[in-house]
Amino acid sequence: MPRSGERPGWVQFLAGRLLAGASTLAVLSVLIFTATAVLPGDASGSLAGPDASAAERAAIRAELGLDRPAAERYLDWAAGVLRGDLGTAWVGGRPVAELLADRLPVSALPAGLALVVIVPLASGLGLLAGMRAGRGADRAVSAGALVTAAVPEFLTASLLVAVFAGWLRWLPRGSMVPLGESPLADPQILVLPVACLCLVGLATATRLVRASAAEVAATPYVESARLNGVRGLRLAFAHVLPNAAGPAVQVVAVVVGALVGGAVVVETLLGYPGVGLELAQAVARRDVPVVQGLTLALAAVALAALLLGDVVRRLLDPTGRYR
Repeated sequence: MPRSGERPGWVQFLAGRLLAGASTLAVLSVLIFTATAVLPGDASGSLAGPDASAAERAAIRAELGLDRPAAERYLDWAAGVLRGDLGTAWVGGRPVAELLADRLPVSALPAGLALVVIVPLASGLGLLAGMRAGRGADRAVSAGALVTAAVPEFLTASLLVAVFAGWLRWLPRGSMVPLGESPLADPQILVLPVACLCLVGLATATRLVRASAAEVAATPYVESARLNGVRGLRLAFAHVLPNAAGPAVQVVAVVVGALVGGAVVVETLLGYPGVGLELAQAVARRDVPVVQGLTLALAAVALAALLLGDVVRRLLDPTGRYR
């Protein structure tokens, strides 16, 4: 065990992070299961049809296992998840893991493209604002980021569709991908999803990078460099950015979590066939196994990004103080 004040070794660090991640995922699994268990109605109505009798609906509920105690159903589901079995869709009968494997790469494409745009833009804007804290550039960047972050994702997507698809007619209104084809077959359909996700993540990333850069810019080390005549880009990239790189990596991890949440809204509004759209459709169908499996998978992706961010942050920490 490390002594008081001593940074733990890599084994303790990784074990602690993995344990925290696993515990968080376990708590989330309980919350997800509970939330789906209390949803009004279930898929038995859709499967039985509008003219089904009460006995027919009861038979379907028994077949789906909905007549069993909730605790028993949760334990069965959790045991299946630990084996890699996310369940089987009630509507269509397709394994949820197979559905996830089909949809996740489709969602990852616009999210990855958005990250390619967000990281350099947020780094540049955050550095600009942080190194001029309290001045005009800082106020302009911070105000723009704050306003953008305050606008809900559905409103952002709706405005982009109205302007670029409705008014200017530069882009298609929807982002439907033909069956069996890749989104890259028609790059136009990616523009609006990527633009929406960029706005979702850019505001958050810029504000976090700005806070980190402002903290580093106020240190005696950077002040000493300024007194020695170091200015502009040299000061930013040689003195501020290296010391803000660790926190900036964690910003990327936070942005991944924001993109996961934003994808559900953006894909639903634009009809983009990723995990988010499938999840929204499953909620509408009351297809509980799909809702549970996809939601838990998205939570696991966000937690994995945060864990990776912590690892890289520690690698880049020049002070040795990050625990």
